[in-house]
This record gives sequence, structure tokens and C-alpha cells, in this order.
Amino acid sequence: MHDALVQSLANLRANKLRSFLTMFGLLWGIVSIVVLSATGEGFRRGNEAVLREFGKNIAIVWGGRTSLQAGGERAGRVVILTVEDARAIAAQSRMVRALSPEIQRAGVQVKSRYNAAASMVHGVEPPYQDIRTIDLEHGRHLNWRDEEQATRVALVGDEMGKQLFGSRNPVGEPLTLNGMPFTVVGKLRKKNQDSDYSGRDKDKIFIPFATMLRDLPRPDAGPTAVSQIIVAPHQWVIDGLPSVLAARTARMAAVVWPLEGNVRAILARRHNFDPADREAVPVWDTGLETLLFDRIIQYMKQFFTIVGLVTLALGGIGLMNIMLIAVRERTREIGVRKALGATTRAVERQFFLEGFFLTAFSGGAGMVVALGLCALVNLAPMPERFSGMIVTWQTVALALGTLTVIGIVTSTYPARRAAELPPVDALRYEM
Repeated sequence: MHDALVQSLANLRANKLRSFLTMFGLLWGIVSIVVLSATGEGFRRGNEAVLREFGKNIAIVWGGRTSLQAGGERAGRVVILTVEDARAIAAQSRMVRALSPEIQRAGVQVKSRYNAAASMVHGVEPPYQDIRTIDLEHGRHLNWRDEEQATRVALVGDEMGKQLFGSRNPVGEPLTLNGMPFTVVGKLRKKNQDSDYSGRDKDKIFIPFATMLRDLPRPDAGPTAVSQIIVAPHQWVIDGLPSVLAARTARMAAVVWPLEGNVRAILARRHNFDPADREAVPVWDTGLETLLFDRIIQYMKQFFTIVGLVTLALGGIGLMNIMLIAVRERTREIGVRKALGATTRAVERQFFLEGFFLTAFSGGAGMVVALGLCALVNLAPMPERFSGMIVTWQTVALALGTLTVIGIVTSTYPARRAAELPPVDALRYEM
């Protein structure tokens, strides 16, 4: 082992340029695999983080206007969702894990002891906070006791809190909504939200749904009318989306997705419209967006990985060629060693170890360079949908495993060629 290492280093010194170019191919292959895979993983996690800010794999259900005749009813009827509709979905749908009816009012006059504003106010039930990722910087969440007692408590968004209270901690501070007294019990953390259906959460105020229904109901509908229903499906529903996508025979816009179809069928029975009428109850299922974006990221990572593997394989081919040249240059040396009693196995082991050491040294240097590049990039500010260069253990294992295979393959053939040289022919060989 020691002799092989010494001989490898001697060969590197004797052919510096050739050795550098050979090792650079392997080094760059490792860098390519690690850096490109880390880039794909950064995009995947960044997208997940952004989706989670709004609420990952959720559905928003609105009342609309019928576009098909059904049950003797004319088309064009307005469908207004109610609290009872939300309760029916929760009771009848086996696909729904959690839901919350929601009422929203724009332009509500909000006053604190320090400032005033016109704000969007949402009345929500406690599950809404988990579904929509309503995380807090200060205070507590709305709970079922607030709901049961219809207490006048509020959560304020990050920017709304700054507008009403400046840099102060708003928890415990009083405010009024259209003249009605409320107490702030929590302030939302800063959210990097890039999608919404009624504005960013940072500019909103959230109060218990029962309080909203009593104090700030929808002015354009009945006393139990809601603005929308927020639904979170079970995980098995999300897990089944790829098979639905693979089995589709029509355009994406024409596919009836399981959760959407299930919820619309329940509401169709209650409001007497055709379950196939999408205009009657529009549904925005963010799980579909997650699925499609994950597919894009997955294909991108696969492409990056293939590019890195091809680069590494090309580096391995270069190493094999160099080792074959080394065998030819050292033919007389091999003949002398065999004439002095070196076995075929000893000669084969010598050249195999030399090639494998070159591979290992190049791969190790490439891994150090790749990790350094990733760490350097991560020092820079990152865009919202990119979490930085994230190196996973799977990427490291793939790179090192591929490097090991290439080292064994590219070292074995030249070593065998060297070992199979007849001693007499080797001694008479001249360059």
C-alpha cells in the first residue's frame, strides 16, 4: 500500500500537466454533481417554504353563479355559502382533515391609541390558523374558548401592527373595529407570502369567527353567510394526486380533481345545482400547484444529476486513458519486476492502487471545492423561492458511490493490462 502511494505521487510529479488535467476532470465531475444537486434541493425547499406561508395543499371554496340548469332551476343563480355548508362538508366528506368558514370585510375602520387605519378584517375558526400558517411573533393564537364565548380579541398582521402601534409590542393593547372595543392577543410574524386571495396576511386583522358573525357579518347576504370556506385534505388525498394526473385523458383544465369534486358534490345537493357546474362553486386547490411545481423541480434535479454523472464518467474515461499510457510507458519496468519475481497479482495490485489513489484524491478535492462553493453562495441574500445551496447526505453518498465505482472500473482494466504483459516481451519493449 505504501509503495503504491509513493509510486502514484512520483508519477504525478513526473507528469504534472497530464496529471492535473486528468484529476481536474474527476474533480469537476464531483463539483458538478454536488453543486447542481444542491441547487435543485435549494429550489425545492424554497418553494415548499413559500407555499407553506400561504398554506400548503389547501383548497379555497367560494360561492359563485350557476352556469347549467339543474333540478328545474334556471342557470345564473347566485350560490351563497353558509356556516351550515361548512358543517356539512366537515360531516360528510371523508377527504377533509380540517376546515374553517371565513368571513372577510374590507375597509373596516381600526383605531388604536396611537394611530388609525382602514383594514381588511377576517373572522376565522381556530383550525384556520394551522391551515393557513398563521404563526405569531408575540402573544397567543385564537382558541375555541374565544370562539365559544365570541370574545372580542384580535390578531394583527406584522405591517398592520407597525401601522397601529409602531415598534411597540401590541399584545394586550386595546383597539376598536368600527367603534367596537377589541383587545390584541397576538401579532403575526413577518411572512414571505407570494400568493393570496384577499391580500397579504401582514396587512390584516383576524378575529374569532363567532365574533365576526355577530359584530361584522356580510352586509350583502344572510346572517349565516360566509365569504369562503378554507379546506385542508388528508395526506392520502394529496398522495393520490400523481396517479390522477398520470391517468388523465383530457386537458388539465378539464380534469375534475378528487377534493374539488367531492366538496362540490356535497354543496350541489344542498343548493340544488349540477355537480359538474364549476361556475356554481369555484375551488382553488393549491395541492395541484404543489404537485406540478414539485414535478418541475424533480425533473430539474434529475437533469442536473445526469449532467454531473456524465461529467464524472468522462473524467473517469480520461483517467483510464492516462493509466493505459502509464502502463505503456512503464512496460520495461513491469518486465524487470516480473523477471525479479514479482507476481502477476502484485503488478495488478500496484497499478490498481495507483489509479484508485488518483481517483480518491481527485474526488476528495472536488468534494472540498463543491462544499466551499455552496457555503460561499449561501453567504449571499437568497430570493424567496430559493433556500440556498443545500447539500444532502443522499447527494454526498451518490457522488462518493459513483466516484468509487468509476475508480474501480477505470483502474481495473489498465491494471489487468499491465499484469498480463509477458516478462520477455516487456523487457524487449522499446518506446
